[in-house]
Amino acid sequence: MHKVIYDTDPGVDDAMALLFLHRHPEIDLIGITTVFGNASVETTTRNALFLKREWDIAAPVAKGASVTIDPSRAEREWPAMVHGDNGLGDIEVPEMIDLPLDPRPAHRFIIDMVRANPGEVRLVAVGRMTNLARALKEDPEIAGLVKDVVIMGGNFYVPGNVSPVAEANIHGDPEAADIVMTAPWKVAVIGLDVTSITTMSRSYLGEMAAKGDGAVKLLDALSQSYIDFYKHAVEDGMMVHDSCAAVYVVAPELFSSISGAVRVVCGGIADGQTIVKPDGRRFPPGDWDGLPSQIVCTGIESEKVIDLIREALLRA
Repeated sequence: MHKVIYDTDPGVDDAMALLFLHRHPEIDLIGITTVFGNASVETTTRNALFLKREWDIAAPVAKGASVTIDPSRAEREWPAMVHGDNGLGDIEVPEMIDLPLDPRPAHRFIIDMVRANPGEVRLVAVGRMTNLARALKEDPEIAGLVKDVVIMGGNFYVPGNVSPVAEANIHGDPEAADIVMTAPWKVAVIGLDVTSITTMSRSYLGEMAAKGDGAVKLLDALSQSYIDFYKHAVEDGMMVHDSCAAVYVVAPELFSSISGAVRVVCGGIADGQTIVKPDGRRFPPGDWDGLPSQIVCTGIESEKVIDLIREALLRA
């Protein structure tokens, strides 16, 4: 069993990945930590509690960061045109969810769970990397105690989605992402190179909802406006960004990758750009030297990934 802490900012594609992690038989979801990004942290935390309640998820929810690791960064508007004003496609969600939060802030929850399960915890982070960076700053030794970190974020050989060179999760807190990428732990980066070519059609999701239980029907409902948003890039479907990271946990063989040190540009017109120095390539001395080699996914068997998502989601 893979012990997973899911660091998330729900978010429509975050919701699909959450249901996958909850239902896959090889995953033990031991915690959900929230971060700002697709909406404010108050909204993403409410959404996590709502999905926990609706889908009967046992894992505790811990509320995380509301601002970037560098508090001087100005916050941008929430991407309501992508995820809706409430982060879940503007389906009806109560303002308050009558479930308790874990009393610890998300970064402290991560530290405590990692120390309680040394060498076992896999951090699946599909939003801004602020909680992970905070955990590293407070307790750097956890880097040697985490099994690995699986990130949905970044782009290496394809364009970005919030600027020509930057992907949204990394662009939202570049300093935090650079801390996470350069820490002495194992990171697998599942970026736009693979997620932008892995799509689920409206009819495929609708067929799943017809066969599935109330959880899948709720997922179908909250995904409709997200699918509408993607009409500029996908023919009546959506990119399943965060679910690709969730699938990597159980089926890394469906991905091809390169390895190398990764840095994140912080500031300027390339703010949030992720750059890998591939292992074996020789360059003059530079800012990638002496850093850990990370895994950067560059290829994916998209149809098999989509089918694996379907298989897990239909497990009632």
